[in-house]
Amino acid sequence: MFRGRYEHTIDDKGRTSLPAKFREILVASYDERLIVTTNFDTCLVAYPFAEWQAFEEKVAALPRYDRNVIALKRFLIANAIECPFDKLGRIILPPALREYAELDKVAIWTGQVNCIEIWSKARWGREWEASARTLKRNPKGLAGLGL
Repeated sequence: MFRGRYEHTIDDKGRTSLPAKFREILVASYDERLIVTTNFDTCLVAYPFAEWQAFEEKVAALPRYDRNVIALKRFLIANAIECPFDKLGRIILPPALREYAELDKVAIWTGQVNCIEIWSKARWGREWEASARTLKRNPKGLAGLGL
């Protein structure tokens, strides 16, 4: 399970360090393959290969000509790329993905249980505050989740 928030720099080649805790989980519970794609909140999302493969299998079973399925494939699947990490634990985030997520010099890595989000520092700050406000306004919404 991926949890926590980590801040790492991004160099001019688009390399950034995968947090050590996340690497440990990948190696122990999955393999060293990480699939990175766009996400709806103008951030990136990284899945261990096995989690991504399960997602793709579900998408493949959906109605092929449904407009929502087509949009989902274009948005998530078409942008997905395997980003292996090197001996130093770094991955290269492709320019198109960095541009989409507005990533410049700093990447904020956030654990999301079975996947990882990668945010620009400014966007993460705004999103975290918005999430906190949402939860404070609607605490009953959490009760309905059975947590």
